[in-house]
Amino acid sequence: MSTTTQAPQPPGAPKTARGARTRAKILKAAEDTFGTLGYHRAGVTDITRAAGVAQGTFYTYFTSKEEILRELVMDLGHKLRAHLAAQVIGTHDRLGAEEQGLKAFLQYLSDHPSLYRVLQEAQFVDQAIYQEYYETFARGYTDMLNTATRKGEIRPGNNQHRAWALMGLSHFLALKYALWDQRASEGEHAFDPIVETMSDFLRNGLALNGRDKP
Repeated sequence: MSTTTQAPQPPGAPKTARGARTRAKILKAAEDTFGTLGYHRAGVTDITRAAGVAQGTFYTYFTSKEEILRELVMDLGHKLRAHLAAQVIGTHDRLGAEEQGLKAFLQYLSDHPSLYRVLQEAQFVDQAIYQEYYETFARGYTDMLNTATRKGEIRPGNNQHRAWALMGLSHFLALKYALWDQRASEGEHAFDPIVETMSDFLRNGLALNGRDKP
């Protein structure tokens, strides 16, 4: 009588609410571990220790450290975009959304500093997922700017170029004021001066107008 050995099932999506909570806990532990130790220093044992689960549980949901990094980048991007979308609900136009969105972004990065560390680590582990994080963000941003153009809220122009430029502004403002200069991020209204500066920049540009010219 012959027997066959069934191949083990690959990791996949959790099938129960408890499994979903366990998987989310492992992802959060990976975010904290990569953010603290860096990707190359951190091991699966460090992640499972932080999550309070066995190594076997890790491999129920992820095949490797590389896979959880890719999943983590995608998960962080989804959470950030969802957070920003919720924060700009109720703004009256695109420029108002830009102001509110920038403040929300700076505060989010100040509260979740490991996000940028994880992204920078991903750049050297999997360039494709690092690029896709920003490409996904830019596609959504471009769509919002296109909608604002159709509504007459902003001037017509190349909104793809604008999206990448605005992302670049937010990126370096976050590095400086949300991550590097911790004193600048203290207090409920800590980011207001930055938002005011960028609001003036978006609404008036750099060129002198007739009133400003000497």
